[in-house]
Amino acid sequence: MANPAVTTEQFDLVYDVLSFSLATMMATTIFIWLRLGEVAESYKSAVIISGLVTFIAAYHYFRIFNSWVEAYSYDGDSLTPTDIPFNDAYRYMDWLLTVPLLLIEIILVMKLTPEESSSKSLTLGAAAALMIIAGYPGEIVLDAAHASTRWMFWGAAMLPFLYIVYTLLVGLSGATDAEEDAEIRAKIKQAQVLTVISWCTYPVVYIFPMMGITGSNVVVAIQLGYSVSDIISKCAVGLLITDITISKSRKQ
Repeated sequence: MANPAVTTEQFDLVYDVLSFSLATMMATTIFIWLRLGEVAESYKSAVIISGLVTFIAAYHYFRIFNSWVEAYSYDGDSLTPTDIPFNDAYRYMDWLLTVPLLLIEIILVMKLTPEESSSKSLTLGAAAALMIIAGYPGEIVLDAAHASTRWMFWGAAMLPFLYIVYTLLVGLSGATDAEEDAEIRAKIKQAQVLTVISWCTYPVVYIFPMMGITGSNVVVAIQLGYSVSDIISKCAVGLLITDITISKSRKQ
């Protein structure tokens, strides 16, 4: 697919947002892993995974950023699309790895038996992977004339998405309520709700092309929307998970 013509302002906006997202992911990774020494052995896996999520994301944002730069050339007066297509598929490669891990890091700080943790990690991880795989074919359809195709894949991806949301808010409520410490219980609920809220922004961004947004505007809107969603779901939740593990470690 040919790169759409963008204005200098649009190019700079995406450039800056991708750069900010990359820096945020890198900084979060370093901060989380530096706190590992404050965490009890039983919770270190959750912290390692939280840092791994942002580390993987930082790598893919580096690739997305470079792809965006290579997709356009500047002659001093205007931007011209190059023959190198902008490769936004890096996002889906990232999500295929990080979304299951995002769920696992939450499960690992909950009051579950090892068997329950393993079972929930497997089922939620599989549902997350299915959600990403189902959504990708529609993501590459930006033409409004083929909006029905994008809606079809959006609907397919929403099925595992709704299962994950239900499990986080309802299916795991018993394990959340089993936390004896009110402060920790509140933080785990906050992590669950923040994850669901941030995840709900992804389906909204996905339907931008079906809302009449076209050309360069839809490309820019998608990049901005997904970047903000990633920062919340990966960095904010990762920092909260780290805080939960430190709090639990200090009260052991």
